[in-house]
Amino acid sequence: MDHVDRILAQWQAERPDLQLRPMGLLGRIKRLGAHLGQGMERVFAAHGLNAASFDVLATLRRSGAPYALTPSQLMDWTMVTSGTMTNRLDRLEAKGLIRRVRSDRDARSVTVQLTDEGFALIDACVTEHVANQHRLADALSETEQAELDRLLSKWLAGFEPPED
Repeated sequence: MDHVDRILAQWQAERPDLQLRPMGLLGRIKRLGAHLGQGMERVFAAHGLNAASFDVLATLRRSGAPYALTPSQLMDWTMVTSGTMTNRLDRLEAKGLIRRVRSDRDARSVTVQLTDEGFALIDACVTEHVANQHRLADALSETEQAELDRLLSKWLAGFEPPED
């Protein structure tokens, strides 16, 4: 019996009229998310990063050469506000992991690009991150992981429109 089961048992005793399956499902997802987040933060911290800085660097790295995007593109991919992105970029630039490159044609236009240091750091971190994700998901078999991924994708599609 896990923590969520104990909560459900209390509600069942107090409110037997309620169907509690969604409460259990959502409670487990919430608790699992917290455990997974902590597990991933350890890898990020070992590289001097946090989830937010990892997100920006990983987005630039996976964009392909020349590993550069506009701040607007980064905001779209990372789903944060302009102010939040500016703060993240300021911190990463201060560490020498990214640089802002002004357009020759329009001085107001900026591109954010990985530096060589940023590229090396994110490559090392993402390698450990993926290995860590394998460890974090290891309680499920490959078949169970595939089935859970399919179900979560189906559920997520109910909230997010398909992308082009």
